[in-house]
Amino acid sequence: MSRLDEDSTAGGLSPHTATLASPADRSGPRMLLLETREVPLGGIRAMEVHRSLPQRELPLVGAWCFLDRFGPQVARMRVEPHPHTGLQTVTWPYVGEVRHRDTVGSDVVVRRGALNLMTSGAGIAHSEYSMSEDAVPLDALQLWVALPESRRHGPPAFEQHAVLPEVTLPAIAGGDGGATVVLGDLAGVSSPATTYTPIVGAELRIPPESTVRVPLDPAWEHALVVVEGEVAVEPGADGEPVALDRAHLLYLGIRRDHIDIASAAGATLFLFGGEPFEDDIVMWWNFVGRSHDEIVEAREAWEADSTRFGRVTGHGDERIPAPPLPAVRLTRRRRRP
Repeated sequence: MSRLDEDSTAGGLSPHTATLASPADRSGPRMLLLETREVPLGGIRAMEVHRSLPQRELPLVGAWCFLDRFGPQVARMRVEPHPHTGLQTVTWPYVGEVRHRDTVGSDVVVRRGALNLMTSGAGIAHSEYSMSEDAVPLDALQLWVALPESRRHGPPAFEQHAVLPEVTLPAIAGGDGGATVVLGDLAGVSSPATTYTPIVGAELRIPPESTVRVPLDPAWEHALVVVEGEVAVEPGADGEPVALDRAHLLYLGIRRDHIDIASAAGATLFLFGGEPFEDDIVMWWNFVGRSHDEIVEAREAWEADSTRFGRVTGHGDERIPAPPLPAVRLTRRRRRP
C-alpha cells in the first residue's frame, strides 16, 4: 500500500512511556509502549489508517520498517498503481477482500487467512482495489520488511500462501493459545514464504481467562500490536504486567527467550521481530534505500514512467504521482541515543 499521507516523520511517545522504559536501544529487554497514530491514505477522500511503525524512537524492529492497520472501517479502497523499492510488502487481512495487481503479472484476491507477499527488489508497482463498487467492511495489517543489500537490487516477485503453519502456545493458566506463522520462524516452525533476513511475523490468539507463553529467539528484537481485545504482558521492567491495547505498540527489546500474555476476554495480536537489521535506512514515500540520492533516482524513474517499474496488469496510464521531495536532504533513520 502507498504511504499517500506523504509523512516522512514518525509518531511520538505515549504519555505512559517514561514510566516503562528507557529509549529503544538494543542492549537488553525493554517494555516500551509507543502510541499509534491516525494518518490519511489518499487525500481528501482518504481511508483512515493507524500507523504503529516507524516511530522516532523505533525506526525498525529487526527488518520490519513499517506497520499500518487499515480498519476496521467501512470504505471503498481504490489505490491506483504506485511504486516500491528496497522492501517486501506483507499484507495480512482480517475482514474484506481486495484485488491486488502488479507489474510481474499478478492478479489475485487478498482475503482472510492468506499471506500476500510482494518483493520489490529494485522496483515494482501495484494497485489495490476493494472487490465492490460500494463501501464495504475492511480490516487488514500491511507491513514492510526492509531488504538487505544482497537482495534489494534484485528482480521483483509476488507470492501468495493460503496454507500457513500453526504453533501451540502452552497455557500458564486457562487454555492453550495458538499462533499462525505468517513469515519467518517461531518455535522451530517456519512459514513457506520467502525471506532474506532472520525474521518472525506471527498472529497470536489468546483464549479468554488464559495466560500463554510465547517463545522468542533471545538474539532477536521483538514487538507486539493488538488486533482485537486487551492483554497484559509480563514480565515488565518493574516486575508488573504491562497493559496493551489497540492504541499502542509494545517494544520488547532483545535477550528475551519468552513472554507471557494474559487476557480476560480473549485477544488476537501480531508479533513481529527478527535479527537487528544490518544497516540504517532512508525511507521516503514508498521507497526504502540507503541514501538521499537513491530516493531521488527512484522518484525520477517513477515520474518518467521508466521501465524500472513496469506496467501494472489490467491498467492503462492511471498511476499515483510521486509527491514533491522535501527541501532538505533525507537522512538515514537512526534510533535516538
